[in-house]
Amino acid sequence: MQKQFRIFPPEVIQTTVQLPASKSISNRALILNALSLSNQPIKNLSDCEDTQVLVDAFNSNSNVFDVKGAGTAMRFLTAFLAGMEGEWILKGSKRMHERPIQPLVEALQALGAEIDYLEKEGFPPLKIKGKQLKGGEIYIAGNISSQFISAILMVAPHMEEGLLMHIEKEVVSRPYIDLTMNMMAKCGVNIKWHNNDITVKPQKFRPIKHEVEADWTAASYWYEMVAMLPGSEVHLKGLEKSSLQGDSNITSLFTELGVSTRFVNDGIMIRNVKRKAKKFFHDFTKEPDLAQTLAATCCFLRVPFLFSGIQSLKIKETDRVHALINELKKLGFVLRENEIGMLEWNGERCTPEEDPVIDTYDDHRMAMSMAPGAIAFGSLRMNDPHVVSKSYPNFWDDLQQAGFNIEE
Repeated sequence: MQKQFRIFPPEVIQTTVQLPASKSISNRALILNALSLSNQPIKNLSDCEDTQVLVDAFNSNSNVFDVKGAGTAMRFLTAFLAGMEGEWILKGSKRMHERPIQPLVEALQALGAEIDYLEKEGFPPLKIKGKQLKGGEIYIAGNISSQFISAILMVAPHMEEGLLMHIEKEVVSRPYIDLTMNMMAKCGVNIKWHNNDITVKPQKFRPIKHEVEADWTAASYWYEMVAMLPGSEVHLKGLEKSSLQGDSNITSLFTELGVSTRFVNDGIMIRNVKRKAKKFFHDFTKEPDLAQTLAATCCFLRVPFLFSGIQSLKIKETDRVHALINELKKLGFVLRENEIGMLEWNGERCTPEEDPVIDTYDDHRMAMSMAPGAIAFGSLRMNDPHVVSKSYPNFWDDLQQAGFNIEE
């Protein structure tokens, strides 16, 4: 039987939160550690499910890897194993087997990889015959998933001929590619990105000590709560001002929705400052993982919005656009997907369900972005709340510490 929570909000939030470590940085650090044959421990490695499946893969004696629902692990391991001697099977959850991987597989095949589909063409599970990749020149679309590009870049220095990658179309989630390149540079790898071409010559990684900063995407749910509760102030620990995470842009996005940010020695202080936009416009091309948080916040604050640049949300843990439209409708908000990559709420309302139950679609971000709805509606019921373990295992504990009452 599926678990269900009923969430009751406090009147005001004044708390300190130790945010989880960034899974984006953790997952890249694990791959780079393996590529550089480093025995250095990674400091503050994330304890979320998405990172744990990578840790398990590197500690495994098997040639069969099950990444469950971890998209990053699926993409990064596909490229990593393609360049590692041996025969490998890479599989995941039912939803993972519905998430397209063909653009990555075709790019790797063009670089000399031997990869076969075990079930449906274009989708995991995969059979990989690993060997040193020849490398060379490839073309890849920039508008599908930045993880495809990051996966190839990390293994490029070990290719016989190096890599010349031509990126076609607009790049989504560019900050994630910049993050990959910055972390590779710290390992002594030289990469050139000129116009739409990325060049990586054959070279060696230098083993380094990685330290993982806190996760800015996880911080976004606290911004949402603070925006909704006048008098609230939250100290979020572990965040850095000079962060490489694209989602650190949350600081400027929420100034329009009534939350101020002040950097302190060990993180940030965020505070409700009672001002909000009349209408909210934003292009999420660089930070698509924030779209759910902002959509929910705008609806709960009754701020009409128009979002663009969210096309990658349709191939995440679930079709996040579809999920947002469904779940916010239960609460009385009519959202429209006018075209692919666009989502709008023009203020239109419908009759909310009597005692709605929010579904989470096996998607951690659906659970965390919708939970603050309890503040707007007095309480909120939610199915399968434990999906938060994918990126923020202590989310519900932190909410209870902040004064939320959670009944199972």
